Amino acid sequence: MPNALITGITGQDGSYLAVLLLEKGYDVFGVVRRASTENFERIEHLRDRVSLVQADLLDQLSLIEALEESEPSEVYNLAAQSFVPTSWKQPVLTAEFDAVGVTRVLEAIRTVNRKIRYYQASSSEMFGKVLEVPQKETTPFYPRSPYGVAKVYGHFITVNYRESYDLFACSGILFNHESPRRGLEFVTRKITDAVARIKEGQQEDLKLGNINSERDWGFAGDYVRAMWMMLQHDKPDDYVVATGETHSVREFARLAFEHVGLDWEKYVKSDPSLHRPAEVDQLIGDSTLARKKLGWNPDVDFPGLVRMMVDADLERVRKAT
Repeated sequence: MPNALITGITGQDGSYLAVLLLEKGYDVFGVVRRASTENFERIEHLRDRVSLVQADLLDQLSLIEALEESEPSEVYNLAAQSFVPTSWKQPVLTAEFDAVGVTRVLEAIRTVNRKIRYYQASSSEMFGKVLEVPQKETTPFYPRSPYGVAKVYGHFITVNYRESYDLFACSGILFNHESPRRGLEFVTRKITDAVARIKEGQQEDLKLGNINSERDWGFAGDYVRAMWMMLQHDKPDDYVVATGETHSVREFARLAFEHVGLDWEKYVKSDPSLHRPAEVDQLIGDSTLARKKLGWNPDVDFPGLVRMMVDADLERVRKAT
């Protein structure tokens, strides 16, 4: 069986990817950071099926040792400081993880085994103040946050190592992808969690920032399938992964509240403090290349994604009650 190493296995994408790879017969190894408290909630159901190795994107030697221990044929680098607002509060740390950390992983691969196939988690936030609609692989980047800037570095250092050392290195420029496992700090999950709590009488209202902001939202389970497909292709390349549809935060909130029979306008409050210092107004991806070359297509549509997330949060809140 092939071995795969996932950094960020405890995150949303890592947990879905681990399940996918296990179903395909891989031995799955996951990188976890040493901490006084463990947060394995998303992979608790997989603990007896995956092997966890301690390493850190801030520490070069630990990454080399993780590769030597797991002997992977594929590495998926999903670890990152991924919450955009935090990147303004901790820009240097964000750069260490999301930019320089990528270099450390690539250097580890170059040192241990150049035949390893590598996936880099790039982001639609790299497009920022968009210079083309929709955005595709050749669209110039104009990041509008320290997170977006760091991801641009991570993207181009991956391209550079592919061209300099002939590594099989791919970047997936993934547009927003959500699920019931999304962190509560992200706006989509913030909305569905609030809807569940309001429905159950545990919360009175929901404060949001820019409700006119538009994103291309898909299901994380569909998007990790694209990651795997990139590393099965004959040649390494970079791919936009997106639904090709754009929806506003307002529309997401409306559908979520309507799903439980509530009028969103009665509960959603505007909070200017939640606006970003530099806003990204609209992102919409053109995933033609991934659809044609990889044969990838998303299975879950936007309304289905919203319903899935609301239902999961309703069940969780009711169980806790």
